[in-house]
Formats: sequence, C-alpha cells, structure tokens
Amino acid sequence: MLGPSLQERTLTLLLQAENDSTWDKIEDWLLTHGIVVGVIALVAIIAIFIVNRVVPRIVRAGVETQLTDKNAIEVEQRVDTLSHFFTRTGAGVIALIALITMLPEFGVNIAPLLAGAGIVGVAIGFGAQSLVKDYLSGMFILIENQYGRGDVVDIAGITGVVQDVGLRRTVVRDIDGVVHFVPNGEIAVSSNHTEEFSRVNLNVGVSYGEDLDHVMDVIDRVGEELAADTDWGPRIISAPKALRVDNLGDSAVDIKILGDTQVSEQWAVMGELRLRLKKAFDAEGIEIPYPHTQQVTKGGKAWDQPRNPDKSPPKPVERSASTKASPDADGGE
Repeated sequence: MLGPSLQERTLTLLLQAENDSTWDKIEDWLLTHGIVVGVIALVAIIAIFIVNRVVPRIVRAGVETQLTDKNAIEVEQRVDTLSHFFTRTGAGVIALIALITMLPEFGVNIAPLLAGAGIVGVAIGFGAQSLVKDYLSGMFILIENQYGRGDVVDIAGITGVVQDVGLRRTVVRDIDGVVHFVPNGEIAVSSNHTEEFSRVNLNVGVSYGEDLDHVMDVIDRVGEELAADTDWGPRIISAPKALRVDNLGDSAVDIKILGDTQVSEQWAVMGELRLRLKKAFDAEGIEIPYPHTQQVTKGGKAWDQPRNPDKSPPKPVERSASTKASPDADGGE
C-alpha cells in the first residue's frame, strides 16, 4: 500500500501551520485585548453593583431630609420611585459606556459610529417630537413628585395603582388588574388619591320622617367608635363625622360624612363604616328608604311596589277617592 503523496503531505503541513497560526492569534488577542475587555466588563459589573447599593441610601437620606413633614408611607413611596429610576438609569448608562469602550478592542472604529449617532440623534429630535415631549413630561413628574409607585391616580382617563414611573411612560394597573402603559406626554392632568392622606367622603340617605339631629348624633357616635377600635383606629386620622344635610332627594335626605384616613385606607374604612351604620340604624329604628313605585287602579286601590320586588304579590292599600291621583298624599315618598 502506497503512502501519502508529496502533494498530500504538503497540504497537511500547510493546514496544520494555518491552524497553529489561528490559535496563536487567538491566544495573543486573549492575552492583550481579551484582558482589557474582561477588565472593562468586571469594572462595569462592580459599578452597577455599587449603584444598586449606594444610590438607594443616598436617595433615602435626601428624601427624608426634604420630606420631614410627610408621613412614613409617602416617604417610602418617594424613595422607592426615585431609587428605582436612578438605579435603572445608572445601570443603563454604565452598560452603554462599557460597550463603547470595548468596541475598539474588537477592531471597531467608534469615531464614525459616534458621528453617525449624533446625526441620527438630530434626525430623531426633529422627527420624534412626541417622544421628546414624553421625556420632558416624565422629568417634571419626577422632579415635582406628582405621584410615585404605589399611589392611586387618575391619569389620561385611567384610574389605578402606579406600578412604575419612568421618563417616557407611567405604568398603571386598574381595579380589574389590567396594566396600562401611559406615555407621559399624554398626561395633561394627574389626580393623586393618596397624597399625604386620604379622605372618607360618602352620603347616607335617611327617611324624611327621621329626626335629623338624632341621625347625625348616631353617625358621629359610630365614627368615634370606629376611630377608637384597636384594628381600625391606626388607619384613621380624624373620625368620620356628619358634616351637613347634602341633598333633599326624591325619597331620602342625604347626609354628608367626611373623615381623614391614612394613605389608601379610605376605601376599607368606608366599607366598615357603612356596615356599622347599617347595624346602628337598625338598632335605633332609623329608616334607610329605597325607591319604589305606586300603582293606582280605577277602583281606588293602590299598591306600593318596590322596583326590585320579591316573588310575593304586592299588598293592596286602600285610598280615598280624593287622594288616589296624588303621589304625595301619603307623606311625599
């Protein structure tokens, strides 16, 4: 059996020499440029770690100094919002600088890239005015502390809890759990339901035949009992009280009730207050009226029938001929 020809041996030696040369080049690159790339990556990782650890502490110190007259919940929301923004922005800037610094080590000339980026930036500035508007609006939202993470807000026709605030958009989750991404430039008016404190604001309707002074005393008593409760007291700043007669409705006298609560606690407090008022009204014999209709027949009989009747038939009520056509003859319900 004949051995390999001279041509085959020569080709093998050339391939082996080329492979050795390639590995030598890789080894040389790793020992020179590779070490630089590794150092840059390591420095970037350490810098991001430091930013994530140090920035929140600096933000907390600054916010606590600035918001000395605010409650702890508002301070925490402000710290959380600013810390999240600065750490995320800082990490992005560090990563971008590290990438630009690494590119020359891979033989990429960054001068044309930087010049091209400047031209592209100018073009984007002219063509993406809405994007610039979003960033400017986001900057003012953060500087003015209009709202932060955890606040309940009305923005751009959406009501919900703020999940995140950035320079470009605000993320809001509504009561149905739907997450909305709202560009900051679309926010003309922002309404914060949880700034510093929240408020109980509700109307309770009672019958026209009730003693309103007595009704208001009962409401004030229930509000004081709720504020003195060991579970509900810490949530309440000022006990809910009857403020005034707010409306003379078709079937009820509406009484306005106001009280201050801790941030975001107004809905829970109002629910408990309604429950206790219903029990207190039942115990005191105070009527909470409901809308009803009245049917009158030619024979002079009338039925008081609720709008949501049960399965039982309505009971007839005798009316005199002089009153059967008057809806207010029985007292104006």
